[in-house]
Amino acid sequence: MDPWLLRRERSGVASPAMSAAGPTLNIATAWEAVADTVGDQTAVTVGGVATSWSDYDHRAACLAETLRSHGLEAGSKVALYCFNGSQYPEAQFAAFKLRAVPANVNYRYLGDELAYILENSDAEALFFDASLADRVDEVRGRFPELKALVQTGGDGAPPWAISYEEALSSPPMQRINRTGEDLWFLYTGGTTGMPKAVMWTHDSLFANMARTFASLGEEMPATPAEAAAIAGRIAQAGNRIRQLCAAPLMHGTSGLSSLGTLSHGGMIATLSPGSFDPDELWSVVESERITMLTIVGDAFARPMLDSLDRAAAEERLWDLSSLRLVLSSGVMFSAPVKAGILAHHDCTVVDVLGSSEGTGMGSQVTSRELKDAGTARFTLGDRARVFNDKGLDVVPGSGERGRLALGEPIPLGYYKDQIKTDETFPMIGGRRWSVPGDWATVEADGSITLLGRGSACINTGGEKVYPEEVEEALKEHPGVVDCNVVGVADERWGQAVVAVVELSGRDTAGRNIEELERHAREVLAGYKVPKRILVVDRIQRGPNGKPDYKWARELLEAS
Repeated sequence: MDPWLLRRERSGVASPAMSAAGPTLNIATAWEAVADTVGDQTAVTVGGVATSWSDYDHRAACLAETLRSHGLEAGSKVALYCFNGSQYPEAQFAAFKLRAVPANVNYRYLGDELAYILENSDAEALFFDASLADRVDEVRGRFPELKALVQTGGDGAPPWAISYEEALSSPPMQRINRTGEDLWFLYTGGTTGMPKAVMWTHDSLFANMARTFASLGEEMPATPAEAAAIAGRIAQAGNRIRQLCAAPLMHGTSGLSSLGTLSHGGMIATLSPGSFDPDELWSVVESERITMLTIVGDAFARPMLDSLDRAAAEERLWDLSSLRLVLSSGVMFSAPVKAGILAHHDCTVVDVLGSSEGTGMGSQVTSRELKDAGTARFTLGDRARVFNDKGLDVVPGSGERGRLALGEPIPLGYYKDQIKTDETFPMIGGRRWSVPGDWATVEADGSITLLGRGSACINTGGEKVYPEEVEEALKEHPGVVDCNVVGVADERWGQAVVAVVELSGRDTAGRNIEELERHAREVLAGYKVPKRILVVDRIQRGPNGKPDYKWARELLEAS
């Protein structure tokens, strides 16, 4: 029996049902075949430095040999505590080659948060940025099972770590046989509880790429040879996707979509590590002839629009003619911001409704010709349903609330958390579904209106209020740049709806709280209107663009 499968059985990780159908496709094996076919094409580019597919494959093989020589094997977990850059995809590819399991780590995490991920994932190796070395040093003594600590960047690695260049100096690891049952971990923080590792098999990851291959006029590959042939045809036709991952690779939006881009021989680019610079983003789109841009909602799109507005006013325009698609997922992407970007450049904006636990729940496609259906309004995905509490489909136009559910392909569940796995991936109607907790209503035309995650729902006077719905309404006001809505304890209502708001420096009307309240009352039922609005200089969000409700609540309670 394959030792990796034996190890999975002992750890309680079930094998996916699709493996019974026969041989399956592994990402590393497919990428190796792609590299053999389009080796001179660029695979990764950062800061103007391009890495060809041949070099990408070679460098990952050298890193894999370093990990192997330090005792890692199939099934070992490799934590990636890195910023965007070439090292992240190279280290991930190295883990895949070894049949190890890459695990993303939020680079905002401090000592105890990092320690939790290392413990929960059973990490045996850690790639970390030099700027995060102090945090690693603080906790590494707790984890004797860490066999390799590899520092990326910096002038020199501390004595307890291996420098990235040293790790690359190993001879390349020999290629090995692999299966589609190997795993990829995507840690998700959610809105409550500790982060959990969503376990995706390579089979399920490939199944999620069907739309990407279809958009290029290709069927899903079933073998490495087919993947290589597809990459060759696409390269010859000049149709390779050139993706700029503006959102962090450690976040699902860029993490999942970049796997699809690379699997047909495309190219991924990232911005320089550090704070998000929208001017740099548009410069990279121009210089690298980017065709696809990956962002996380308004947290990225609003600064991007401001940058375009400034450039237009100064008559210094970037050449964006190559850009065909802006893909967003994870947080709200409001209609006015989409319209603003489209006014500057004619492309397609796809707002995807999904989560770490499943992609393709819904989407909204907007262009100059195809008008926006409205913020938080989506077309239901072909594998998605909306179920009520009885496990029945919500009737369109009924006004009933239900939870979004997604059918196959879906993850195996959460690593080492069977209780939460059973809750999030229940059996409904005789089959297994992914139900992360997003609530929605189904309109008469079959489209859905997203209400938000139930775990963040506010119960005020017996009425349910979803923060995202109120945030969307407030952000429709031209003076509001960003906002967070939370519930705080209230003697009368149980919980009161309150908001933290960031206003535009150019807007003066929005400075009047009463004006914001009037705006809210025009578009929201009275019980949903914030009973208090606190104006701040800047809304705090995570690096993935998601709201930091804990910060907002603590700020409101302290004030």
